[in-house]
Amino acid sequence: MTQQSPRRSVAVEFDNVVKAFGPVQVLHGVSFSLEPGRIYGLLGENGAGKSTLMKILAGYEPITGGTVRVNGEPQQFASSRDAEALGIVLIHQEFNLAEDLNVTQNIFLGHEKKKGFWLDDTAMERDAAAALAQVGLKVDPHTKVRRLIVAEKQLVEIAKAVSRQARLLIMDEPTATLTPGETERLFRLIAQLRADGVTIVYISHKLDEVERVTDEVIVMRDGRFVTRAPTAELTRHRMANLMVGRELADLYPPRDPVAMAQSPAMRVRDFSVPGWADNASFEVRPGEILGFAGLVGAGRTELFEGLLGLRPAGGSIEIGGKLVQLRHPRDAARHGLTYLSEDRKGKGLHVHLGLRQNLTLMALERYARPWLRPEAERSALAAAVKDFGIRTGDLDARASSLSGGNQQKLALAKVLQPRPKVVVLDEPTRGVDVGAKRDIYFLIQRLAREGLAVIVVSSELMELIGLCHRVAVMRAGRLVATLDANQLTEEELIAHATGTAASHA
Repeated sequence: MTQQSPRRSVAVEFDNVVKAFGPVQVLHGVSFSLEPGRIYGLLGENGAGKSTLMKILAGYEPITGGTVRVNGEPQQFASSRDAEALGIVLIHQEFNLAEDLNVTQNIFLGHEKKKGFWLDDTAMERDAAAALAQVGLKVDPHTKVRRLIVAEKQLVEIAKAVSRQARLLIMDEPTATLTPGETERLFRLIAQLRADGVTIVYISHKLDEVERVTDEVIVMRDGRFVTRAPTAELTRHRMANLMVGRELADLYPPRDPVAMAQSPAMRVRDFSVPGWADNASFEVRPGEILGFAGLVGAGRTELFEGLLGLRPAGGSIEIGGKLVQLRHPRDAARHGLTYLSEDRKGKGLHVHLGLRQNLTLMALERYARPWLRPEAERSALAAAVKDFGIRTGDLDARASSLSGGNQQKLALAKVLQPRPKVVVLDEPTRGVDVGAKRDIYFLIQRLAREGLAVIVVSSELMELIGLCHRVAVMRAGRLVATLDANQLTEEELIAHATGTAASHA
């Protein structure tokens, strides 16, 4: 392999690139180029081949056929270290961090600085602090990564890439967990890198971000290159249509009316989670979609983890008009409350288990009388694949084989197996493409139409505005406002979330 200085500008050419996993071909002769010092938006539905192609470029996957040229020279990287030697760095969508190491150790893992035979801890801590400051993360570099929240872990990944002097930086869904303020800081960092001649590939399903930060858009579909065009020549609607290969109708389903006179499916009163939520009170009715908005750290996820018995908490919970005590998620499921975690791969699914095992895990008593009945599980899986539009060619496949959007549909089907009255969906479309988002929105509407009370916790304000009947806003652990559909605007939600609204409900 030809070694070059990582400080050089990096140009890339993909020439008829093919990738197969066993008999399954996922890239079909992809050809396009990346010029130095430009920001490219790489778009496509989950399963389009974007991440696979970028993993080949970054040395995480071997190529099956075709050629990748870097600065005119053919390259076949044996590992990510070979790619990094040429200045090519990938920030993974799914975190690639060692949970039990601290932040500094993660930033320099495999790239440790030495002074003679010894590690130069002082230099690494100094440089780690500088990288953290560059991405706007205010944490002690000695903090263990497992103590960080999801958004902080994302910023550690970005700091790690920045510290490696990348000349071609691949960002895969970099803002999926970031607050608006953190996102703005990232955009400023991207602008600085571009001015320094760094090539950036920006993979995102947030088309407003693609529209804002990129110079050019490249679209892939079903493992093939579709088109490229200057970003300024494409509307978001046109981008979405190119991704899915058809005219994408309205993203959000029509909002069905809710009979507000009927009794709540769940009523919560004066509920507190120490350190996270203080005296929260709300209710949700059958057929209603209730949103929860707020900045990262506002306490939304922790409030619902407390309700499920996952955190120490106290307060009053009524489900179906009956006062209940929920000490464990099993108690919650038994009383009719289930929860889909924002951490799909960490807490939502066991990705190394099969689809069938994942689907039935929360309702095993239905499939074990007294012994587990795989044929009943398989029948349930076949029904879920059909009902939820889960795209898989093999019912015996592992959950890890599914695209992000299909994993999310499987996770949604899983939390509905106990047949709840109330379902809480935390960031239900994080990291999924626009086509899968639409599918999930219509699934959520169907659940409400069938009489479930649905709570959606989301950082995407337009998602809450387009989907919900009402939105509760949390700030610094307190529920500060609840807005009806006719009051919902981005400006109003942000004002309450940041404490700049004129009045609070």
